[in-house]
Amino acid sequence: MQSIPVLTVSGHSLAEAYERALLALYRDGIRFPTQYDKPGDPPSLDATMNITIEDPLAEPMIHKAFPGGLADLREYVYELEGRKDGWVKAINDPDDTRWEYTYHGRLQNYGQWKERAANGRNRFTGHFQVDQIAYVIDKLVSQPFSRQAQMITWMPNLDLACYDPPCLQSLWYRLLTDEQGVQWLNVNVRFRSNDAWGANFMNMFGFIQFNQHVVAAGIEQRSGKPVRLARMNWQADSYHIYGKDLEQAEQRLFKRVATTVFEDRVYRFSDPAINEMYHEDEAAILSKIAETSKQMK
Repeated sequence: MQSIPVLTVSGHSLAEAYERALLALYRDGIRFPTQYDKPGDPPSLDATMNITIEDPLAEPMIHKAFPGGLADLREYVYELEGRKDGWVKAINDPDDTRWEYTYHGRLQNYGQWKERAANGRNRFTGHFQVDQIAYVIDKLVSQPFSRQAQMITWMPNLDLACYDPPCLQSLWYRLLTDEQGVQWLNVNVRFRSNDAWGANFMNMFGFIQFNQHVVAAGIEQRSGKPVRLARMNWQADSYHIYGKDLEQAEQRLFKRVATTVFEDRVYRFSDPAINEMYHEDEAAILSKIAETSKQMK
């Protein structure tokens, strides 16, 4: 019988959970070809993965091995806030090479898509529009224990035939209240496909920030009660490292585990120097996004 492994890990902090997930995949994953392989690329390493981050804001939060920088994390958080929603292409224009979607666009404007009108201008169309972010906040303010506070991205009318459809599929939320009246936001995130080396850390970091600064903050503002982040459960149907990236992952992480201590492989996000580096390029990032948005109209 050929079965895809189902792997389960947990960690107190984001950095700890991220490292444990990668090590579990490296140890127990299986090889798979992908539709994105180039001739000569080795097969990817793949598994179904379930990751629980017990305290999403706990330190150490940043893992040094993720292939990016702090400015990349900041830009991704801006993206999840909707700063790049204008980069989405017109679906009826075969020459339009812009993005197929943004996560924020699907969450805040579900049911809508962009088309090119006869006058050449872009317009948003669709049979309906749902602001799922506002809906989830409203639902949890009125009924914190609800099992119905969910957002989805998948639009079958577009995505079943899309070359690069959304990897994120759903976000599910539920609140628990402790003896002091503090509400704790529990989150399940499901990806159909998650690039474990090239994207997963940025994805998890970005949605921790989204959950804290958009969802939890929105509930707190509306309810007048404090809201904190509880565990985040991350589910990936395909959690994979592309074959072309395996050598880099081995050099930057897998071969270092035996010769270094965990503290040397992570950063504390609360470290003033690290936090300053995270924020120092904000003006440049926003300027770049604005300039690119003009060019992509």
